[in-house]
Amino acid sequence: MIDIAFKNNIKPTNGCVLISDPFLDEDFFRRSVILLCDHSSEGSFGFVLNNFLDVDLHEIDNDFPDINAVISVGGPVETESLFYIHTFGDIIKDSTPVNDSISIGGNFEQIKEELSKDQENHAKIRFFLGYSGWDKLQLSREMSDNSWIVASNITTDELLTIHQKDFWQYCIEKQGERFKTIAKFPINPIDN
Repeated sequence: MIDIAFKNNIKPTNGCVLISDPFLDEDFFRRSVILLCDHSSEGSFGFVLNNFLDVDLHEIDNDFPDINAVISVGGPVETESLFYIHTFGDIIKDSTPVNDSISIGGNFEQIKEELSKDQENHAKIRFFLGYSGWDKLQLSREMSDNSWIVASNITTDELLTIHQKDFWQYCIEKQGERFKTIAKFPINPIDN
């Protein structure tokens, strides 16, 4: 008998990545990868990393530097609001640390200035419309139901620069040999 259990024992923390289980039957979060930005007893929030829009931020805001800034749909909450994570740290006033390497938000004018200064800086930021949120204990319940695999081995560089639809498969395969089998499961088992 082959054990295809995908439960892991890593607890969710700020800055970790949540990978949806392959059988999660929820339209928005099916095969999603989420950067968890805040996780506490009061609730949690993060951004879906692999749900991309086919639009450049410069097309929405003419004042924004033309750097081919990819925008992702970060979640179903506040979808009219723009959010961003970055590795500029204290350089960006009013940004909030997620972990040692990633911060969220901060002064948007400073963001534009940093991106205009150096073309290399575009690899230090990701943009999202909306976010994913969990009420008090909701994420804990979903973890108990094995809805998410917690990954701590996805690098900051991977979070900020990989813009591909198969990022879910990439992340789940990176969790080790026992996860590679479920990474290849079709979304609809009838398609197998």
